Amino acid sequence: MKLLKEQKWIGTPVNDLLFILFPPFFCLLLIGIFPEIFSEDNEVSTFQWVVLVLLIDVAHVYSTIFRTYFDKDVFTKHKLVLVNTPVICFIAGVILYEFDGLMFWRVLAYIAVFHFIRQQYGFLRIYSRNEKSHLSQRIDTIIIYTATIYPIVYWHLSGDRIFEWFIKGDFIIYKQPEILLDAVTWCYFIIILIYSIKEIYISVVHRHINIPKNLLITGTLFSWYAGIVYYNGDLTFTLLNVVSHGIPYMALIWFYGRKKKKLGLFAGDNINNLVFGSFGLVLFFFNHFYIGLYRRRLMGFPCMEQ
Repeated sequence: MKLLKEQKWIGTPVNDLLFILFPPFFCLLLIGIFPEIFSEDNEVSTFQWVVLVLLIDVAHVYSTIFRTYFDKDVFTKHKLVLVNTPVICFIAGVILYEFDGLMFWRVLAYIAVFHFIRQQYGFLRIYSRNEKSHLSQRIDTIIIYTATIYPIVYWHLSGDRIFEWFIKGDFIIYKQPEILLDAVTWCYFIIILIYSIKEIYISVVHRHINIPKNLLITGTLFSWYAGIVYYNGDLTFTLLNVVSHGIPYMALIWFYGRKKKKLGLFAGDNINNLVFGSFGLVLFFFNHFYIGLYRRRLMGFPCMEQ
C-alpha cells in the first residue's frame, strides 16, 4: 500500500486504477471469459453498438464541454478558438463530403487514429512527469507510439481485417510482401524488449517502479495488439478500442472537475459547480446518457457500415 501512495497519480490510486488503467485489462478479461461472444463471426449488435459507440465513444467526446464551454475561465481564455474551430471544421467537413464522401470518412478516420494515439502519449507524460532521465523518457515515448502505431501499420500492410474504423475503405490498405510485415513485427518486439530491460534496470539499480506508467504502457500494448492484430473480430475491436479510450478520458475530465470544484474555482452559477459537486456524478453520467440517445435520434440509428 505504501508503494501505491508513493506513485504520482492523477486522482487517487483506486480511481486511477479502476477508471484509467484497468479498462483495457477488464476488456481482455471479458474476451477471455466469453470467447464465444467475441468470436470473429459475431458482429456488433444493436444493443452493443448503443452501449459502446453511443454511450461511451460519442459520450466521451461530448464530455469535453465540461472542460471547455462549461468552464467559464477556460472559455473566456480560449473563446476565439472554441467558437471558431467547430464552425471551420463543420464547413470544411461539408465541403469535403460534397467533393468526395469516401475521402471525408478517410480524413476523419486518420484524425481519429491520431487522436487515440495522442491520448495514450498524454497519459504517459502525466504519469512520468517526475522522471528526469532524458534517455528513459525517449524510450517511453518510443514504446507508447510503437504500441499504438504498429497495429495500425499491421492493419494497413496485411489488409485482412474484417472490421473498419468507420466505414469500409476508410483506411488505405497497401498489401506488401510478408517480409516487410515480418520486419516491422521484429522491430515491434525489439522495442518492447528494450523498454522491458530499461524498466528492470531502473527497478534494480534505482529501486523504483513507476506503477501507473507501466500499467498504462502494458495495457496499451495488450489492448491495441489484441484488438487489431491478434483477434480479427468486429466486436472485439470495438470493445477494446472504445472502452480503453473513452472511459479513461471521461475519468480524466471528472478528476479535473472535482479538483477545481474543491478549490472553489467554479463560479456559483456555473453548471460545473453543480455537476462536480457531492452528488454530481449522477448528473455527469446522465449528461452522457442523454447526449448518446439524442445523437442516436439525430442519426436515425444507422447501421455500423453506413
